[in-house]
Formats: sequence, C-alpha cells, structure tokens
Amino acid sequence: MTAIRTVLGDLDPAELGVCDAHDHLFLRSPLLPGQELDDVAAAAAELAAFRAAGGQAVVQWTPYGMGRRAAELPRLARTSGVHLVAATGLHRAAHYERLPELDSLAELFITELTEGIGGDGPRAGLIKVAGGFHGLDEHARRTMTAAAAAHHATGAPIGVHHEVGTAATEVLDLLCGQLEVPPGSVLLGHLNRFPDERIHLELARSGAYLAFDGPSRANAATDWRLLDVLVTLAEAGHGEQLLLGGDTVTAAARSSADGPGMPFLLTNLRPRISAALGEETAELILRHNPARAFAVDWKPVH
Repeated sequence: MTAIRTVLGDLDPAELGVCDAHDHLFLRSPLLPGQELDDVAAAAAELAAFRAAGGQAVVQWTPYGMGRRAAELPRLARTSGVHLVAATGLHRAAHYERLPELDSLAELFITELTEGIGGDGPRAGLIKVAGGFHGLDEHARRTMTAAAAAHHATGAPIGVHHEVGTAATEVLDLLCGQLEVPPGSVLLGHLNRFPDERIHLELARSGAYLAFDGPSRANAATDWRLLDVLVTLAEAGHGEQLLLGGDTVTAAARSSADGPGMPFLLTNLRPRISAALGEETAELILRHNPARAFAVDWKPVH
C-alpha cells in the first residue's frame, strides 16, 4: 500500500493534510553554536502554534547525528495532533564535529527507514542528504550514493539540502543520471536561496520536486523573491512540483522567540500565494503536493 511513513506509523496520503514540507523541531550543529533546537517544550509550543494556524503535518529534515531526538517525536505527534515525518541520512561534513564511523551508510539508512531509529525508535520516512556550494565533494557523493541504494531498497524519497541553493543540476546528474533514482523521488531543497528562474525552470523540467523554505531567519536574504519564483514556476505548468517549508534551524527563529516560525507558512505566505495564484494552487502546494512527494509504495526489505 502506498503510504507516508510517519513517526506513528504508515499513513494514507489523503490524511496528511496541510503540510510544512521542510522544517526542524530538533537540530544541533557546530555551525550554530548556542542556537540548538533541543527544548522539547519549545518544540511542543511550536507545533501547537502551527496546528492553531491550520497546519496538520510537519516533515523534520534533521538527519543522523544532528540531535534529531527521534524518541521524542511520537509523543509530540500524539499531543499536538500533527503528523510528523522523521529523516535518516547525513548532512554536509561541516555539520559534524567528527563524522560518524559507519561500516555502511546505506545499511544505516535502510535500517532507520524500515526498523526504526536507534533500534527502538520511530521509523524514518525520508532520506536527507546535502550538496556543497556550487559543487559536490567526496562526502556528498558518498552520502548520495548510499541514499540512492537505500531508495532502491525501500522506495523512500530523498530530500536534498543545497548550500545557498546551488549545485542542484549536479545533484540531479548524480542521483538521477548516474544512480538511477526516479526524479519524482527527489526533493530539491533551499532553491529560493539562489533565485535564478532559468535554473529553476530547467530543474522543474526534470520532474523532481522543488522545495522552497522561507523564511528561515538565518537565510532570509532572498525572501522577497520567493513569491515571484513560485508564480513563475506555477504559470509555466510546474505547480504540482512545488513544496514549501519553514526550515526553522535556530531557537531564535521560532515563533515563540523572535522569528516567524512554522505558523508563518499559513498566516503570511498562504494568503499571498492565494492572492497571486488562487486558493486552488495554495491547496496544491501545501496539501496535495506533499501528499504525493512523501508517499511511497514501500518495498519489503529482507
């Protein structure tokens, strides 16, 4: 059965609802000292605010080794009434004080997708990987090769962090060209941070999903271009490939602190999208596209 793998179990895609398709409830990185997302009460408050604004699902893109606190996610999902999807995968090497020593990345990803995170935690429903600034280093290629193997074994989608929105073409060449991952199973993230509409249109023609986050307080320089980018892609016939997320990566970015947080997608961006493209397109981007992007015909793994 085609299903979205949430931390409470597999879900009929029709039940996902309005979705923040790229965000973080918990995250820790040496690149963000003092701004860790590790407060369970603050995560619960953010989910409550998102739910009050009409949100029904959040996909947490925090991968292995970055403080994702997977064991907390089922309880947060139950108490908030918000569907949560967890991620496996690996970020850029710079986000780790020391890279984990693992015999097989692919085996780790497959285990977390099919058996659970940490042995007895919830199962992941997404593989998160990362490119570099205008290119792919050896670490990125190794991680993406493992992600492709895990995709072929399970069917799981692959979400890609693009550093400042760059190197998406190189990612597609590797994942889809060389490693034969279907473009419809690839989610290209952070594209709003490099708002070149010609490149976005080229990427859209590949068939991959295009994920735009905003505003994340730490990456707000191109927020003013976001709506124009969405309009261009939708009017070019690519509305069914667009995803939106808040990408809250620091404590200061939460709505309970000094940032827009998760509710901003629905309290600010949604009305602007509805005004520019119509309510039907807003529903497409926030409800129907995530339901397809994260839905998998999960393969049995032996």
